Amino acid sequence: MGTKVKPYQVDGSKKEQVQEMFNNIAHKYDFLNRFLSLGIDVGWRKKAIKMLAKHKPKKILDVATGTADFALATLPLQPEEVIGVDISEGMLDVGRKKITDQGIINVQLEYGDSEQLKFEDNQFDAVIVAFGVRNFENLDQGLAEINRVLKPGGVAMILEFSKPTGLFGVIFSIYNKTLLPLWGKLFSGDSAAYTYLPESVAAFPEGDEFKQIMRSLSYRKVNDRRLTFGVCSIYTGIK
Repeated sequence: MGTKVKPYQVDGSKKEQVQEMFNNIAHKYDFLNRFLSLGIDVGWRKKAIKMLAKHKPKKILDVATGTADFALATLPLQPEEVIGVDISEGMLDVGRKKITDQGIINVQLEYGDSEQLKFEDNQFDAVIVAFGVRNFENLDQGLAEINRVLKPGGVAMILEFSKPTGLFGVIFSIYNKTLLPLWGKLFSGDSAAYTYLPESVAAFPEGDEFKQIMRSLSYRKVNDRRLTFGVCSIYTGIK
């Protein structure tokens, strides 16, 4: 399952530190996502939504919603209700402003712990997570909660960073260890946040290992699709 990596080299749970980190960088998070990925992250979400479309979900839960980018990306699917939950109020505030500014009424954002979801069993047609499961304190618990709140036959869709191989993998590793932390610190003011990102990616179980974890938690038809030379993966599983 990999080594547990925390944002700050101090005492405290990973969950507490992740919450603090995202509160610290919330004001620059969207800008840095676009800048550091050259905008490619937008395309990753669009590909995931195209894959989700065949399931025709009407009620969607976005776990670790952050500033609600993934939740808002589902709107072309015309869901009846989208709920986003996150432990960072700073990130949620940014997302709420987007929703208000766009006059959207069927997307709601709430404070919520991914490992202790407040919802009853069998509530959602789809549960989605973009770049969030890597930050779970307890990965198995978070994935089990997602499964619990899915309706039978519902789909879990998870976007997460993965580790590219070959020459591109070498280039990407150098970028992650040098330019990414430098620019992240410059623009966000949090020197640890963008050092934590590549460290947490390196420690995270990916590919077959992650799919096996999903299967062990009773997900069926588990698949993955690697994007952009393996920088990002989309995992899907059915309850």
